[in-house]
Amino acid sequence: MSLTGKHILSSDQFDRDELERLFELADVLVPVARGEQVTRVLEGAVLASLFFEASTRTRLSCESAFLRLGGAVTSTTGTGVTSISKGESLADTARVVGGYCDLVVMRHPEVNSIHEFAAATNVPVVNAGNGAGEHPTQALLDTFTLHREFGRLGKTMDGRRIALVGDLLHGRTVHSLMKLLTRYEKMTIVCVAPEELGMPAELLELAEGRGHQVEVSDQPGQALREADVVYATRLQTERFADKPVPYSDDFRIDRSLVERVCREDAVIMHPLPRDSRPGANDLSADLNQDPRLAIFRQTDAGIPARMALFASVLGVADEIRGSLREARWYRPSFTGPDDAPFYRNSTR
Repeated sequence: MSLTGKHILSSDQFDRDELERLFELADVLVPVARGEQVTRVLEGAVLASLFFEASTRTRLSCESAFLRLGGAVTSTTGTGVTSISKGESLADTARVVGGYCDLVVMRHPEVNSIHEFAAATNVPVVNAGNGAGEHPTQALLDTFTLHREFGRLGKTMDGRRIALVGDLLHGRTVHSLMKLLTRYEKMTIVCVAPEELGMPAELLELAEGRGHQVEVSDQPGQALREADVVYATRLQTERFADKPVPYSDDFRIDRSLVERVCREDAVIMHPLPRDSRPGANDLSADLNQDPRLAIFRQTDAGIPARMALFASVLGVADEIRGSLREARWYRPSFTGPDDAPFYRNSTR
């Protein structure tokens, strides 16, 4: 199924064949994302970047991805600086903005917002997070990261044991990722959370209905054993209002826990941001030197994955390979001083 002209609102839209096509294109685009090659297939196209909720990685990587493809970006952040603060509806905003651009990327704190917005415009709309609902482009880059990590380790996606840990009730990233994982075969998906923050029942039923084994646990020390992937998420405090937060120290994923229970070839991921302050019950900064920690390889994957998606939605994916040329500016041989040796070698 072609993605050209489609709204991208949910991970449900991607089947396995589409994922493999996107990842094949994203692999080609990695040197462009790193600034080593150049393409201008979207020269003249305009992205409207609308973020009505806080964002660092998603906003900047979506905008960078569009710019790397040769397009231009116009943006706004927060409702207070838009006419929504004057009472304008999302539908009116969508109709207006659609006349200014070729593609919209939007984040909004309300779950139904993205559907209301998309219904009011024929310009393709990409969901960059709708409250506690979904985050399909994050799930796309997460699965692309796994595609690359497992390739490095000589593994395939099928038959893997994936542990999702943390606030699984409010975490839109794991909601979308759960849907993509079920596109593969014979997965074991371990949902590790306090009972009050467990994965929504409909997503557990979806995975089981597609033939996967699902385990539910509130004990990370036991559930992470033999996992091929540990995917941690932060506590979504902004979704709680004034309700108490049932979250114990057991959910702190630190070096002590990882060395005690995790496989030597495990892949440790997190959609970020993480709370890396001492004592926080999140993914600890004391793992920063551990080569199993893939969080920055994960963020780097966001650019080529989103480039592949934008090129596909705007119908220029087939032009990518013939358009590439070498970049002329300076780029470091690897991105950060803490990059694992195998990652450094792959960028030379």
